[in-house]
Amino acid sequence: MTTDATPRRRASDHEPSFARTLMLALPMIALIAGGFWYGLLLLQPPPQKVIVMSTGSKTGGYYAFGLKYQALLAREGVTLQLVTSAGSGENIKRLRDRGSSVSAALIQGGIGAGEDNSGLVSVGRMFLEPVWIFHSADRDIRRLADLKGLRITVGAEGSGTRVLATEILRRANVTDKNSTLVAIANDGAIKAQRAGEVDAVILALAAEAPVLQELLRDPQLKLLSLTEAEALTRLMPYLSKVTLPAGVFDLEKTLPAVDVDLVAPVASLVVRDDLHPALVGLIAKAASELHGGPSLFQKSGEFPLVTDPVFPMSEDAERFYKSGQPLLQRYLPFWLANFVERMLVLLVPIATLTIPIVKGIPALYRWRMRQRIDYWYGRLRDLEARLVKGEAKELTMAHWAELERIDNAVQRLSVPKAYSEAYYNLRSHIDLVRGKLAVLG
Repeated sequence: MTTDATPRRRASDHEPSFARTLMLALPMIALIAGGFWYGLLLLQPPPQKVIVMSTGSKTGGYYAFGLKYQALLAREGVTLQLVTSAGSGENIKRLRDRGSSVSAALIQGGIGAGEDNSGLVSVGRMFLEPVWIFHSADRDIRRLADLKGLRITVGAEGSGTRVLATEILRRANVTDKNSTLVAIANDGAIKAQRAGEVDAVILALAAEAPVLQELLRDPQLKLLSLTEAEALTRLMPYLSKVTLPAGVFDLEKTLPAVDVDLVAPVASLVVRDDLHPALVGLIAKAASELHGGPSLFQKSGEFPLVTDPVFPMSEDAERFYKSGQPLLQRYLPFWLANFVERMLVLLVPIATLTIPIVKGIPALYRWRMRQRIDYWYGRLRDLEARLVKGEAKELTMAHWAELERIDNAVQRLSVPKAYSEAYYNLRSHIDLVRGKLAVLG
C-alpha cells in the first residue's frame, strides 16, 4: 500500500537498503554455490561418442567379433572404430601406450600375465580361442613331437599366436634349434602352406573365424588332434581342453571326419581404466548379447566369465553382470539416460542444501519486512525522545521537518497485508507525535 508522491527525501531518510539483507543472505547463497561446486566435482564428463578397438587381421576371429560389436554399439549411437593389428601382443601394447587412440581390445588368454597391467581393466573373458594346427595331408603327424624338423608358421611378431604357439611347441621339444619356426601372420601362413613353403601352420582362432571353414574343406590339409591336450592344460593352466565334434561344421559331409581334441585359451575384452563407466557398461551389455549364447565350444550363458586371472575386473562391468542395465537405460535411449543421470548427480547435493534454505526464506522475508517498519519506528522514537527532553523552541521547525520526512517515507512503504497492523500502528504513532509537536508549537 502506498500514498501519493511527496517531496524528495534525503539519502539518510531511506530505510536500510536491500544490500544489508543480501549480506545476511550471503551464507545461504554460499551454501548453494558450494553445493553446485561439489556437484560439478562429482559430475563426470559425457561419454565419448567414438571408441577405438584394436582387433587382429581382417580374416581372423577378433575382427569378425569387432564387426559385431560395431553393429551393437551403433544401435546405441556409439561409433566403434576397428583397427587391425598383428594380434594380441600388438593389441596390449596399444592399450598401454597412452599416446594411442585405442581404448579397447580383445586379448588372447595368458597374454600380459606377470606384466605391469596398470591402467587396464577387463570387461570379462568372452570366448574360447582354440589352437588349430593344420599340416599337409600327405604327412603322418599324430602328435606334437612329430612336428620336429618341419617348417612351421607360429604367428607374426607381436601376435598372441606366436607367444602361445612357441610355448606349446617348446613343451614338446620342438624349437627353433631343431625346426624352422616361421614368423608370419595368419593370411601369409595359409598362403605359404598352400604354396608348399611350410609343412604346418598354427593358428589361434575363435571357431567363428571365416577362414576355418575354408581350411577344413581343403583336401590338401589335415587338422591335428592333440593327444597331449589334457597334459597341456596341466602344464599351462590358462588353457582348456575342448573337443570339436565330428560333423559339427558340415553334417552331410561329416566335417570334420572325427572328433578333434584341441586346447584353447579364453580371450579377454580389455579396456583402459579411463574409458567412461557408462561405455564400459554398454560394452558389457554388447558382450553378453554377443557371447552369451551357445556355440561350438560353450553352453548358453557360460560366457562372459566375470573373472580374469591376468587383468583386474572393471567394477562397472561387474555391476552390469550382477544387476543389469541402470534403471534409466532400461527405459530411455542411452544418451538421454546418461544425460539425466549426470544431471541427477549435479542436482542431488544442490537440492540437499537448497531445500532447508528455501524453508528459511519466509523467515528471512518476515525479518526484512519487520526491519523496514522497525527502522522508522526507531527514527520516530528518537524524535519523540528529543521532544521529551524539552529542546529549545527554535528547533521545533526542525522537529516538524523530521516528522514530515518520516511520515512521507512511511507512506511510501509497500508492505504485504499480513503487516497491515504494524504499518497502521506506526502511522498512528506518527500522528501521536504530530500532536505533541502541535502542543509545543
